Amino acid sequence: MNEYLFILVIISAALLLSLLGLWFIAVIPGLDRWSKRFFQRYFSALMLSCVFGLADVTMTLNHASGRVFFYVTLAECLFLSLSLLMLTVYLAHCSGEAPRESRLLRAALGVWVVYFAVLFSALFIDGYTVMTAENQYSRGPLYPICVLPMVVLMLLNLAGTLRRRRRLSRKVYLGFLVVTLPMSVALAVQLFVDVFAFLDVCFIGSALMMYGFILSDQIEQDRRQQREIAHQRASILVLQMRPHFIYNTLMSIYSLINQDQQKARQVTADFTNYLRKNFNAVASESAVPFSAELEHTRAYLAVEQAQHEELLVVEYDTPFIRFRLPPLTLQPIVENAVKHGIDPYAGPLRVSVRTRQTEGGSEITVEDNGSGFDPADKSAPHPTLENIRARLEDMCGGTMKIEQREAGGTRVTIFVPTPKT
Repeated sequence: MNEYLFILVIISAALLLSLLGLWFIAVIPGLDRWSKRFFQRYFSALMLSCVFGLADVTMTLNHASGRVFFYVTLAECLFLSLSLLMLTVYLAHCSGEAPRESRLLRAALGVWVVYFAVLFSALFIDGYTVMTAENQYSRGPLYPICVLPMVVLMLLNLAGTLRRRRRLSRKVYLGFLVVTLPMSVALAVQLFVDVFAFLDVCFIGSALMMYGFILSDQIEQDRRQQREIAHQRASILVLQMRPHFIYNTLMSIYSLINQDQQKARQVTADFTNYLRKNFNAVASESAVPFSAELEHTRAYLAVEQAQHEELLVVEYDTPFIRFRLPPLTLQPIVENAVKHGIDPYAGPLRVSVRTRQTEGGSEITVEDNGSGFDPADKSAPHPTLENIRARLEDMCGGTMKIEQREAGGTRVTIFVPTPKT
């Protein structure tokens, strides 16, 4: 009696998991169409097997008998076998195999058809079960024939998992091992003795693994979206290039052609390098070497110095450059300093770019002696700086601090943590 009560609790838990799984699939965003339909069918099959399993245990506890009890047991076995077959479907999907071309899936489907035929024959052939003195169904001499196809199916899943380990991610590979290995052992033991409680626990483990796969898919989807957002932010920065900066640069080159052809060629080369670095940054979806960002910044400042001459003084102190950061990080900060800092009536604008290695990461400092601004002033939006701050956090866990200098002007400090190995 205690064994049946334990099985009743286990099946009830599995039923709750399946219902939660169906609800979870309905409300979770981001799952692709195939995954959503697959998990809906998987949890539906598990739910139906639990419903018939509860009916089976309840009838057993109430000492019910007859053909209805037998039909309920067959229905429970049928839906449980469907959930095992769907493990094979998902394994093939995770391995990148097309359903019609997967030999593993065809073999598993063939075994399942055999199992279905065995269950159907049990309706007409005696020997799979026998009636006990208590008027209950028990194992008959042919009972192992009912279990053997499921043992073969699980061994196929286990062998398929081991064979495809190089095509599966580590978490998916371990997930399938956690489910298929205990289930294979439980079904093999079921050939000789009844271990229904162990089997039910294995099915709960299978359901929990499916939850893990759903969450894993969702996390991966969120990561892809974050990468796309970072890429879009970088694209927006390029689109935000000041039109008057481009116009003034072209007009400066035009004027220099007759006055100083050598300088005109140099400004043209710097401006071309600046544009190329901008568009290369948009194409990059991951962190780039700081040296590339520094070269981009130098090209931009060279163009600005050609236009403003003595009004812009630049200082570099960058002994440490062996780290990576999101594209379009340093150059827009320097551009922001030049844009807001140059004033023909206030003397030359001095911009300094420094780097140093600190405990736990790398630090970049950009300072200017311009008019400065109060970063706490919410009435003055700084979308470019907020864009950079968000990409730093999203792509490398970095931070950016903006503050006013005591001597006047602005200081921007960027910290990029050392990647964990």
